[in-house]
Amino acid sequence: MRVVHVLRKCDPAEWGGTETALERLFGGLREYDVDSVVYRPWLASEPAEDPLVRAGHRVERFKAFVPVVGMSRERRRQLVAVGGNLMSFDLVSALWREEPVAVIHAHALGRLGGIALTVAKRRGLPYVVTIHGGVMDLPDKVKRSFNAPAGGWDWGKLFGLFFQSHRLLQDADAIVTCNEKEAVLLRQHNPAKRIVVQPHGVPLARYQQDHREEARKAFPQIRGRQVLLSLGRIDPIKNQGWLLEEAPRMFQAHSRALLVLAGACTDESYGAGIHATLRKLGLAERVLLTGGLPPDDPRLIGLLQEAAVLVLPSLSETFGLVLLEAWAAGTSVLSSRTSGAKALVRTGENGWLFDLDRPQTFHEALNRVLSNPDEARRMAERGAAMVRDDYSVSALAGRMKALYEQLIEDKQCAT
Repeated sequence: MRVVHVLRKCDPAEWGGTETALERLFGGLREYDVDSVVYRPWLASEPAEDPLVRAGHRVERFKAFVPVVGMSRERRRQLVAVGGNLMSFDLVSALWREEPVAVIHAHALGRLGGIALTVAKRRGLPYVVTIHGGVMDLPDKVKRSFNAPAGGWDWGKLFGLFFQSHRLLQDADAIVTCNEKEAVLLRQHNPAKRIVVQPHGVPLARYQQDHREEARKAFPQIRGRQVLLSLGRIDPIKNQGWLLEEAPRMFQAHSRALLVLAGACTDESYGAGIHATLRKLGLAERVLLTGGLPPDDPRLIGLLQEAAVLVLPSLSETFGLVLLEAWAAGTSVLSSRTSGAKALVRTGENGWLFDLDRPQTFHEALNRVLSNPDEARRMAERGAAMVRDDYSVSALAGRMKALYEQLIEDKQCAT
């Protein structure tokens, strides 16, 4: 079986949880004789090595752009990085020529998703769309940021209408989400639609090989410190600025603590604000920014293993893959009450949740983690057991292949 996957973005320099989840899905599908062909946009600066190519997958590139006139360079880059509604002309012909294809699976909404849908319809192929960042299950603040004006004339709207991007969810043969709450909301709006909850998988064994020394060599500042690790792209949704606001109180209570922010910057102005806050508060010696690290990098796994706790202060997380990765590495977790985290974390059993609008709940949980490492370790062990039992890469890929097979059968019966 050959499946074409259409991605909105896949930049090794800005690799995140979505890219990691997809790489693992493609690898898992290979175990079931599913050949994944990946279509992703060309990058302004192509890397010397593509992680998906290195993993043995075929990657096809297409030209994509933000179809807006009069937009600032910074805003354009931000939209490409995190959520812009991209357009492509050559994707249409590329998908049309691709042979053989059993299923077209889009991991993009908007115009790119609409293009994939249009080609799938014309070719009589099953069409699957995965919602990675959430559509309905988003805080109002995040929805407003996604719907903010692009800052120019969006001439791509005409093509969005032509490719019926607005009908993408209604016309898909299956909608996949990693979030049960999102699925419930989608079913309310699309009661006749096949909507599947498909979590992301974690290769547990990879995180149990000791890589702490690699992390210590790469980041000597962590030696002898209580590492508070925040892992995610530097972006307003990931909300690292909130952590910095609470950092003086953290460091006053925990003199050995070191806050580590690990992730590529995908919002230049937000990143500049992070550095300005560090200077203003005099935190340069207490906060380490590692920049982006490649997927499954031993230094990154080592940071997870070395950390006293993983802290996730996000405004929105539809899943929270990094929570599973922390548990797999033997590390306790402390997360804001996003829908993804609430589905995974059971406070007092395998981790702790806190409220962003009540910082006291964060500090109380952090004090408990750092003052009782034995309890924290037991919590992490329960989390690791959940990863082993419920989030196997192979088992989840098998579920995806079963979905493909059912859709192919349904399509054949319909014709």
